[in-house]
Amino acid sequence: MMYHNPVLLNESISGLKINPSGIYVDVTYGSGGHSQEILKNLNSNGKLIAFDQDQDAIENKSNDSRLNLVKSNFKYLNNFLNYFQIKEIDGLLADFGISSHQIDNKNRGFSTRFNSELDMRMNYSQKINAKIIINNYSKDQLKYIFKNFGELKNYKKVTEKIISERKKKSIDTTGDLKKILAPLVKVKDENKFLAQVFQSIRIEVNDELEVIRSLLSDSSRYIKKGGRIVCISYHSLEDRLVKRYIQNGSFNQQVESDIYGNKNTCFRKIGKIVTPSEYELNKNKRSRSAKLRIAEKI
Repeated sequence: MMYHNPVLLNESISGLKINPSGIYVDVTYGSGGHSQEILKNLNSNGKLIAFDQDQDAIENKSNDSRLNLVKSNFKYLNNFLNYFQIKEIDGLLADFGISSHQIDNKNRGFSTRFNSELDMRMNYSQKINAKIIINNYSKDQLKYIFKNFGELKNYKKVTEKIISERKKKSIDTTGDLKKILAPLVKVKDENKFLAQVFQSIRIEVNDELEVIRSLLSDSSRYIKKGGRIVCISYHSLEDRLVKRYIQNGSFNQQVESDIYGNKNTCFRKIGKIVTPSEYELNKNKRSRSAKLRIAEKI
């Protein structure tokens, strides 16, 4: 069941600089496109640990004895590597964001194209969903997510409108939300505006930015010297975290140093940022916002 074209496939696999006998981690299995390519580059001694919290992805597991597919959020990377008694890995691949399958499934609530229940959970077993956030979050909580996760200039008006309307009637569907917010934006700007609104809610539902912070911190402990991390991001909030961690060893703008002035960085960047080629953009338009960064453990 191929439901997601792996973005920047050749570039990401090349960036990993795969050791055929090495141990690798793909924290975003999805349709298995990136994982399959990693497996092609491993010999019989190589291993791949993959993560995905979406049941659809788990059902798409490849039948390969070298692959362990874990149904879990990759924020638990540390727990499962300990469980598998793995002390170090040769490389890690992360393809952040949501899959085409999740976007195109009208029942998931990720897309502005369908009128569906406000859900947006990547993992159906978790309790919090988009409907709970829209109908129960306080004014300050809503303002925070629309400002910081959606980078909306009119986040105050968006919040006030939602607060006002939910007092009259529960906001249950994506269609309800779009109708409520329609007066706040010009028609020509509607698609970008709604994308920002939906992005902010989705990030909050799935705690996406905190999960990325956790992953990057854990990766620096497990990737061996000379091993590599490859991250594909789809919006500035994700990419900023990756860029800062590679450059500064933290998520701050400034490089952290010890008392002697030595930089506390774990990685050195490899090459420049990579974006999709014209060929890939024509083949897969959803790859247009992808940015790939490669770093090596030092």
